[in-house]
Amino acid sequence: MPRLNPPDPGHLTDHQRRVYEAIASGPRGTVRGPLAIWLHRPGLAEHAQALGQYCRYDSSLPPRLSELAILTMAALWRAPYEWWAHHPIALKAGIEADVAERIRKGQTPEFRERDESLVYRFVRELVETRQVSDALYAEAVEVLGTDGVVDLVGMAGYYTLISMTINAFDIPPPDGSTIEFGS
Repeated sequence: MPRLNPPDPGHLTDHQRRVYEAIASGPRGTVRGPLAIWLHRPGLAEHAQALGQYCRYDSSLPPRLSELAILTMAALWRAPYEWWAHHPIALKAGIEADVAERIRKGQTPEFRERDESLVYRFVRELVETRQVSDALYAEAVEVLGTDGVVDLVGMAGYYTLISMTINAFDIPPPDGSTIEFGS
């Protein structure tokens, strides 16, 4: 049971309504999960959803790598709603099912592609150690380019906010499913 429900769409302030409509009419097509919770503070919702739109739809990273980063963040933060929302998208974007399953279980996947291994290791090291080694950073710039590394760090930051919101307000997957994460 969520700790906080989204504001009632029938009783939104003008600012909340503008943000709600911007989200609903954008590429997401719906207002749910953490974005709906942020509507309690429409200024936060407005700016956070714009950052999320950039990270998800406009970054220099291809969807396959973006979705891999998102799944990795969801597993590291143990954020079931985020896993529920992005697992099917990641599979459609080209992430192998066994790779996703190992990430969910907290196991290191065996990647076929160097860029996927790099994204996974970069995000994991950044979250777990709060920094990135010089060697991994150099490899990331070599494989993703500077723009890709900047976008990857921005994505990790945005999905930290998403995951914190999911966990703090106990937002479950809307279909009632439970998602277990490994250690």
